[in-house]
Amino acid sequence: MPDINTVNRPDEWKIEQGLSGAVLPVLDMTGPETKALAPQTFGPLTKDEDAIKSVGDRDALFKAERKGWKGFVEWENHPDKKAAAHKILTSQTFPPNPEYQLGPIPATNPVLPGTHWKMWHHAVGGELTQIPEDSWDTVLREKHPDMLHLLQFPYNGEPPKRLVTDKVITPNSLHFVRNHGGIPMIDKEDYSFTLDGLVQNPRSFTLDDLMDESKFPRMEKTVTMQCSGTRRIEQITKYAGQGDEVPQAPWAEGAIGTANYVGVSLKKVVKACGGLIDGAKHLEFDGADTYFKDDEVMNYLVSVPWSKVKANEVLLAWEMNGETLPRIHGYPLRIVVLGYIGARSVKWLYRVKAIREPSRAPVQSKEYLYFPQQVGKHNLKMTDGIQIQEMPVSSAITSPWTKQVVIHNGRIRCKGWAYSGGGRWPERVELSTDGGFNWYTIPLESLSRKRKWTWRTWEFDLPCDVEGWIEIVCRCRDNALNTQPPDVRTAWNWGLHVTS
Repeated sequence: MPDINTVNRPDEWKIEQGLSGAVLPVLDMTGPETKALAPQTFGPLTKDEDAIKSVGDRDALFKAERKGWKGFVEWENHPDKKAAAHKILTSQTFPPNPEYQLGPIPATNPVLPGTHWKMWHHAVGGELTQIPEDSWDTVLREKHPDMLHLLQFPYNGEPPKRLVTDKVITPNSLHFVRNHGGIPMIDKEDYSFTLDGLVQNPRSFTLDDLMDESKFPRMEKTVTMQCSGTRRIEQITKYAGQGDEVPQAPWAEGAIGTANYVGVSLKKVVKACGGLIDGAKHLEFDGADTYFKDDEVMNYLVSVPWSKVKANEVLLAWEMNGETLPRIHGYPLRIVVLGYIGARSVKWLYRVKAIREPSRAPVQSKEYLYFPQQVGKHNLKMTDGIQIQEMPVSSAITSPWTKQVVIHNGRIRCKGWAYSGGGRWPERVELSTDGGFNWYTIPLESLSRKRKWTWRTWEFDLPCDVEGWIEIVCRCRDNALNTQPPDVRTAWNWGLHVTS
């Protein structure tokens, strides 16, 4: 048989069927002729050693700034440090992130290593040099051995399905973690934070100051905290979204947890500073972790409205489930914002700043945005996004699992959770075995206690009179009668948030 010249790849069939999306060429149709572009193009990796050396001694530039604070660099008041770090990052190139959401997600634990973030921390150096390794050591020390590590660094992890709703109050070792940077190691005796900006009398507070009950009444709240990316994997497997290995970890049903927190109301601390002045309407929170965005280096900053603080719905917490706050959850002090997405509950708090407008920091203004379905990678505008604050109503099935074979005698034992943000609560949870045509209401005695700010876990023997492939779905109605979209496609968005 004569040789046949072909331009096909061995995996051509898989590519054409969309089974190898990560290598599928991009079709540029903006001109008169369609052009096929490689999905990722980059030249040889480069590094301008002279430019990096010109920045100076990184150990001196980014040295420890506070006694008893390891791995902390204060960026926000030091534009010179930000400029130096920016020059270091832009004087070299890094390999591109894999477009993993267009291809197979690795079957490993940790699932994703966070290669870029490790490289960036090591490149900047100084106090950031050891942070990736120290943070992973903290994960192994403080988290349950069965945790699913979706992203090694910055750490993103959730419990396996069988343990998500095993207890109504989530044990600390099994509570999900969504970190945006490394874990700073801060000693309690050397800890303080500042409350400044548009307040009458700016001042600093130690943990002992807050714990003095003659000054600040103790506050205790049971709170469900949920990442806005919970169940993101369902959107990923439907359509590829933001293909970056760090912001959009492939969460399943476990990016939610409920804990009992002890601390003080931020409202009381603002009052101790004489209150707000000059039209301040928002409180900005600074975390001690270092965050990277588009070759810029910063601290983790977000804000919430004063109205939220004024309602005693923002807590400064130092205790979690009767124990000292774990390091991985923000020791010595963190913010807990009731009913909002977890991204607003800043860990390792070192500053609260009263401001007039919502924070312009990237995490607030460029991330955690809900985009229209028409928005994608090549027509993205930040102004198209709505800032996500309160979590919408949601529920999830944790047993049985997707595509799992069940042998039954007319009933299928199901477990799961239901939650609604903003101070609303689940009133009714329903299950269906036919994709949502007929619904069974879960009896109230099969639901955990109803209360503000928390989820309700549930168990139910779901009637099923057929065999073969069936589609079990659940939905929740909260006390405002909000309910969930009928399918994942309805909720799909480029950032892959709120799979409700």
